Amino acid sequence: MKNPTEKTSLKNYADPWLEHRFNLAIRTKELYEYLLENHIYPALGNSSLQGLTPSMVRGWHAELAQRHRSTAAKSYRLLSTIMNTAVSDGIIVSSPCRVRGAGIEHADERPVATVAEVKALADAMPDHLRLVVLLATWCQLRRGEILGLRRKDVDPLHSIIRIEQSRTISRNGTSIIKSPKSRAGRRSLAVSAPVMEALVDHMESYTNSEPDSLLFCSPNGPPLSVGVLQRAWNSARVSIGRPDMHLHDLRHTGLTFAAATGATTAELMRRAGHASTDAALRYQHATRDRDRVLAKALEDVMDPNGIGDLEAKPEDPRARF
Repeated sequence: MKNPTEKTSLKNYADPWLEHRFNLAIRTKELYEYLLENHIYPALGNSSLQGLTPSMVRGWHAELAQRHRSTAAKSYRLLSTIMNTAVSDGIIVSSPCRVRGAGIEHADERPVATVAEVKALADAMPDHLRLVVLLATWCQLRRGEILGLRRKDVDPLHSIIRIEQSRTISRNGTSIIKSPKSRAGRRSLAVSAPVMEALVDHMESYTNSEPDSLLFCSPNGPPLSVGVLQRAWNSARVSIGRPDMHLHDLRHTGLTFAAATGATTAELMRRAGHASTDAALRYQHATRDRDRVLAKALEDVMDPNGIGDLEAKPEDPRARF
């Protein structure tokens, strides 16, 4: 580390700062590298740590937020963390990151598919990837959890799947196997009969017989790549008229369905592998399908002579005697 009295540029400080973060997950480190190279360094990288002012940071964030709100929040949080370390190192007296609420992401409400759309999406996928839609929706699995499933993780006898690892792909195409990042992520899930039937059929047709064999592979043998899956998904969502839906929205859809059945927050947390209640609470809202059920229930309590007769009429007290 340089002498605190020397002028150190943000880039010259942040590069080794990131290099020495050995406990970061590979994909997190790649995200930080991306944010630094594409959104922080171009505007602020050559500025000295001592020369960065709150007004400079405020202007940088405002300009970035106009184009990419979510990216601006991620970039601001990263910059703030780096500058707080610089304070701890005695290089600067205080952090210039003082924009209230700048690090908070206000994600747009994600779309929810109907039950009919889920079926249409599954049918529109290639045969060897149809199960991806079912697992994402009805078992509420993340993409990495789906890609990491092995034959030995499926228990047809007890209709259970075990989530013990996930598989992600680095920016250079390397396949990365890792354990769930929290105890809540490692879980066993009950599987409905139709989905378990589809699981067994899939394994018989597309999965090697070894217990450690991944459930999803490309037709020619190697583990399924994110690119192949994304291309299939893009084609399927466009074909049913839902180009707005991301694959992760199926997990959101499934958890919303579960909440609509009356699942408690604790039940949603366990099923989704959430460690906090905040994430689970977002799914406890109405869906279009559930709203129609509620409307039908209200219809059933209506007076058969018409809604005009539903208006409450004051009771004549004398009628009781």
